[in-house]
Amino acid sequence: MQFIVSSSQLLKQLQVLVGIVNTNNTLPILDNFLFELSTNKLKITASDIETIMSTSIDVQSDYKGAIAINARLLLEAIKTFPEQPLTFVVKDNHTVEISSDFGKYDMAYYDGSEFPKTVNLEAPSKTVISSEILATAINYTVFATGNDDLRPVMSGVFFQFNSDSLTFVATDAHKLVKYERTDLTAKDAAEFIMPKKPLSILKNILTTAESDVTIEYNETNAKFSFDKVVLTCRLIDGKYPNYDAVIPKENPNKLTVNRASFLNSVRRASIFSSKSTHQIRLKMAGTELNISAEDVDFSNKADERLTCNFEGDDMQIGFNSKFLIEMLNNLSSEEILIEMSVPNRAGILTPMDGKEEGENILMLVMPVMLNN
Repeated sequence: MQFIVSSSQLLKQLQVLVGIVNTNNTLPILDNFLFELSTNKLKITASDIETIMSTSIDVQSDYKGAIAINARLLLEAIKTFPEQPLTFVVKDNHTVEISSDFGKYDMAYYDGSEFPKTVNLEAPSKTVISSEILATAINYTVFATGNDDLRPVMSGVFFQFNSDSLTFVATDAHKLVKYERTDLTAKDAAEFIMPKKPLSILKNILTTAESDVTIEYNETNAKFSFDKVVLTCRLIDGKYPNYDAVIPKENPNKLTVNRASFLNSVRRASIFSSKSTHQIRLKMAGTELNISAEDVDFSNKADERLTCNFEGDDMQIGFNSKFLIEMLNNLSSEEILIEMSVPNRAGILTPMDGKEEGENILMLVMPVMLNN
């Protein structure tokens, strides 16, 4: 078995796949990339058992076969080559020889048959979505997922597809993001929870994708196919919390403010906040927004004023500055609207501009108790 491949094209594919490979695997075979050769096509696969991802590349070869090569070692080696053809020759002594313009290098390989097989989805539903929209949906939601092992359903993004819209939701109980597309629909209603890791990998490669993404899913697995990439992953088992119940419906107090100015003020004030609570205080009255923070233990204090548009009764509310900064960073509009009811109920952030037709973005952040 042998083949000739472009070093830069091979590197590009390996860099896409290496995110799947865990640093400490229970099965040694998972430390490897699976190379499956079929005449002039090379299919490369990486797996961590839960997620399996493959991509294909054109090569020069008349051979067929499958071997597994150490992922980190191969990637480190391929990174060092300028663009040139590399020749891979599989030898009888369980090594593969790589020939370049500079010399020859031998690496051990494993039998390809030991590598986990890709799951075939039984009776899947199917939805096609543009790669740009899916990347946007992941970008808006994945940062709001939780890390609590006791509540695994919150460690993923909830996909809710029906004949009216496609909705993506993430929450960690302190913050919540709901991204909805009313201009897209699914033939069959379906709900499933996607783990964070495969979504983060998809987010990075969807930005350069040229084709739409076909999503196939059943009760246990989901499969994403686009360009020459196929990613299959096990879904998070469990029932997602009723997120609509925590979104306050009556919010008479409405604050409109420039996003960039507000973000910079919150960033500055947070430096002076308590390192345990990260609490900042928003005080609203008429056209003035007062942003303050204090760390009593170290006598640190910040107080800023911003011009804003506020409708409602004068009020004060406390938020965790880290959560606010994350949300403001993930929005791109010039102006944002923050809707509130009372100081012990969640605030809702929505962009005032820059949205596409059929696009709805809602971010919710829970308040923190003010220590007066």
